[in-house]
This record gives sequence, structure tokens and C-alpha cells, in this order.
Amino acid sequence: MTGQFYTVFDTAIGCCGIAWGPDGIIGVQLPDIPPAETASRLARRFPAARAAAPPEAERRAIDGITALLAGAAIDLGTVELDLRQVPEGYRAIYAIARRIPPGATLTYGEIAERLGEPGAARLVGQAMGANPFPILMPCHRVLAAKGETGGFSAPGGIATKLRLLAIEGAPAARGPFSTEPATPETAPGLFDDALLDDWGPGCDAAVAAAHLAAADPALARLIGRVGPMRLPLDRRSSLFAALAEAIVYQQLTAKAAATIYGRVKALFKHAPDGPRPEQLRLVAEDALRGAGLSRNKILALRDLAAHAEAGEIPSLAQAQTMSDDAIIERLVAVRGVGRWTAQMLLIFRLGRPDVLPEDDYGLRKGYAAVFGGLPPDPRELAAAGQAWRPFRTAAAWYLWRAAELPKS
Repeated sequence: MTGQFYTVFDTAIGCCGIAWGPDGIIGVQLPDIPPAETASRLARRFPAARAAAPPEAERRAIDGITALLAGAAIDLGTVELDLRQVPEGYRAIYAIARRIPPGATLTYGEIAERLGEPGAARLVGQAMGANPFPILMPCHRVLAAKGETGGFSAPGGIATKLRLLAIEGAPAARGPFSTEPATPETAPGLFDDALLDDWGPGCDAAVAAAHLAAADPALARLIGRVGPMRLPLDRRSSLFAALAEAIVYQQLTAKAAATIYGRVKALFKHAPDGPRPEQLRLVAEDALRGAGLSRNKILALRDLAAHAEAGEIPSLAQAQTMSDDAIIERLVAVRGVGRWTAQMLLIFRLGRPDVLPEDDYGLRKGYAAVFGGLPPDPRELAAAGQAWRPFRTAAAWYLWRAAELPKS
């Protein structure tokens, strides 16, 4: 078969495409939005190419890409690429990068050292940015210094790079070809599967990051610096237990609150997740005071128990059928539970994807760190957040991280 051709195919991350000629594959296209744009982009990149069914070698490459994007540890380093279009100085760099296995990473500097040119990290970065064969030449496995994400020129940008690394289970860059299994301790930037499940099909952290990056260049830069979102969910058995703990923790340091809450739980030996509503109603006030609770917090806990016994605190099953606003309205009726506390529960207990706690000072401080100026007031932050819908939770998470980052 002479000439150039292309085809598109479905994968776990969307519609991809390849273009090929008589000497191998000449290009790979990652998913675009809308999906039909994948074929259009291929046609624009290779105007001489025509749509066609792939021959056997290209069919094997497609099968390999599809399997890799579904989570299989497939080695695509032997797929034949036509490198004639690639600058001579990039070919040796690509040869090194193609040997990085799934689940491992190298930095630009490490590739430069393997190339025998330790000062060529910038050249390596340029080669990655010009890569016509993403996935087959796995530039997503090449990171910036200190394990930072670095750039990614394919559709979706950094968010796509992060998603590919998450699919492969890549740990943080801890040295050449580190392939130890990723854990919360060794790779705290990887996604939390519980959050992805609770958000529902198609609403995962990579989709959220891609949306935010497309919505605002400043957020795109922040996402590239911070890396993938990891938002572990509270696994307690009830919203009541989560609210009771939240009341205890109010206006205390984490250490002091943990000590007091531990004493409260110790009053109820058969309630490892914290007291049940009827137990809080019946326990003597002196016992609660002895555990370190103030008068106001005791009143708030009693009121929470009364609302729960009246059926006014939703169960987890009931909460799954309720809107965010309906849950907040129900919870703020409890003494000591404000809108911020209810929003924290929506984020960290229920995994709701579109919550922006506009009263949170840390969030507003993070906004100022990203966008400049003074921290906005809650109304200004809420207005800015309209552009981040329907993934304001992810925006909040990244802005919290921005408030913690050293100034660059």
C-alpha cells in the first residue's frame, strides 16, 4: 500500500487516531473535543493522507494502544515509526524515551544524561513538545526536574498527561525507571479511586482537570505544578458521625480536637465510629464536660442528636438522591452547623464534584496566589467560580494547594 492513510478508533480515554505510510506510522492523534475533531486534526496534519482500513502492522499498533489505555502493561517500543520527518537531533532522544516502560518515568535531565549530554535537558523538552507519536513515543512518561509534570502538547494538555500516568500507575519520579507500586505515601499525586467512583461515570479527576485547564490558563499552570488531584473520602458509616466530629473540631487545633474527640468516643465503648444519636441524648452533661467539650458544643451535639432522631439528618442512601442545596438546607438547621461545615461534608464525605466553599479563607488566599491581588471576598470568589462549573470541587482543591505552595 503506497501513499499516506489514517484511521480513528475508540479507546478508554476517547477517540484516537493514527496515520501511516509505507515506512511505518507517521503520526498519532489523542482524543479531542468533540470526538469528530480527531479525524479532522489528522487530516489537517497529513493533508495527503486518505481514510482507510489499517493493514496488519498498524492494526497491531492500534490494538496495543487500546490495551495500554485500558490499563494493560503493553510494550509498544517495537512498533515501527517513520522517523524521516523527525529532526536528526531528536531521534536518539526518542529512542531512549521509547524504552521507558509503562508505570515508570524519567526526567528531561535523566534522558540528557543517558544521551551523554547532561546539559541538554532543554533539548529533550523541545523534542517531547514536538513528538508526533504520543503513546508510541511515550513523552507522557518524561517529567520536568524534581518530578514536576512538565508540559504536554497533545489535546487536553497537562490534564491528558496526568491521566495517562494515572492509567499506567506511574509512581512519582524517584530515580531512573522506578517501577515500585504507587501508594499514597510514595505517589501522593495520583488519583483516589474512591473519588472517581463516587463522582460517577465520566466525571473523574482527569476530566475535571482538563476542564479547568481549558477554562483558565492560570489554573492550567497551577495544575501542571501541583499534579493530579487526590481527594480521599471520609469512610465513616454515617453523616451523623461526620457532623458530630466536625462540631467537636470547630475552633480547635487538629491535635487538641483529636484528643477531645477521642475522649468523647471513649465514653461509648460499643460505638467505635462515635456516639449514636440516642447515646448523645442520654449521656450526662458532666461526662461530656469532662471529655473537654464546651457548653456550646454540648448543646450543638444534643441538637444534632435531636435532628437525627427526628429523621432530619439524611442517611448516606438518602443523600445520594438529594441535591447539594437540599443537603445544605437540611444540615444548617442544626445548631453549630454552618454552610461551610455542610460544604466540607459534601466534598470530603459525599465526593460531590461541584462545590465551592466561598467563605473559606484558605481558598480565597489560594485564589490570590494564582490570580494576583488581595484575597477576594466570598461573593467575588463565587462569581469567578461560575467558569469552573461543573467541577468547582476540583478548582477548590487546587486553590487550597496553591495557598500552600512556596512563592515562585
